Amino acid sequence: MPVVTGRNAIKPIFRSGPSISARVAALVLASVLLILADWRFGALAPARVAFADAAVPFYWITTLPGRLFGWAREVVVSRDTLIEENRVLRAEALVLRASTQRLAALAAENVRLRELLNSTALLDERVLVAEIIGVSPDMSSQTVVIDKGTAHGLAEGQAVIDAYGLFGQIIEVSRFSSRVLLVTDSMHALPAQVVRNGVRVMVEGEGRIDVLDVNHVASTMDVRPGDLLVSSGLGQRFPGGYPVGVVESVTNDPGKPFAVVVARPSAQLDRSRHVLVVTEGEASADAASSGVAPSGAAQEAVGADMPGATPRADASAPTARSQDGLP
Repeated sequence: MPVVTGRNAIKPIFRSGPSISARVAALVLASVLLILADWRFGALAPARVAFADAAVPFYWITTLPGRLFGWAREVVVSRDTLIEENRVLRAEALVLRASTQRLAALAAENVRLRELLNSTALLDERVLVAEIIGVSPDMSSQTVVIDKGTAHGLAEGQAVIDAYGLFGQIIEVSRFSSRVLLVTDSMHALPAQVVRNGVRVMVEGEGRIDVLDVNHVASTMDVRPGDLLVSSGLGQRFPGGYPVGVVESVTNDPGKPFAVVVARPSAQLDRSRHVLVVTEGEASADAASSGVAPSGAAQEAVGADMPGATPRADASAPTARSQDGLP
């Protein structure tokens, strides 16, 4: 087909497409129709879900640098930071362990003080709470040091007890401390009696912390293992009726007039931390008010043989004790 050129060429009717405004109007109209169709009939819901699924990989790719940077910052930590954190944690753990041990010690001390409080309710005497601050290193002498002295009204010869029984007797007093001789010391003796039948005996120390000798007990006396020995109150040195010990064994030899009786101290001599010093009792108050001194037998049994007065001096002392301590 021949091509027409020159002046006789046919010119197109439209030199360009639709105008910009027409295109915008068409797009707006189509958008409105799609919105109405989706709002009314939900026609675009499947397409929207498909586009969301297709966009997930792009979301993951765009957030990958940030996640990699955060992971690297958590992993790559300086050695100094780790050492410092470890040091702080170790210090905190040490403080917590020390606090726990301190709380355990306070709880144990609270239990001991409660036991002392319960024991004072059973006494008619006035007592003073004292703490043991020292123990004698001399193996031949069983003594302890308490933190009360003459400044607190203490004097030589006063009885000392703990929550479980008779503990000992004050033998030396200074202004702010006192030395206490334990009931198990070999130089200590006190009159006692059997709770079960009232038999009076003399209890002496042997030098061992867990042993008491019940001396000069006739073979015919009714003393049995398990009998509780309490202070008799003779001589008004120790409060009467307070536990001294429990009989552990009674050995009778047919060829000897006296039985060998061994008792265990009631007081916790090697464990008690707090003790009570008997400063005044009903017996001593009555004696002082009446002006009557203890009898000669009681003075010999308690005053002469107790360590607060005169230690054992000769071999005749046990015989005097046996005569005065027995019924």
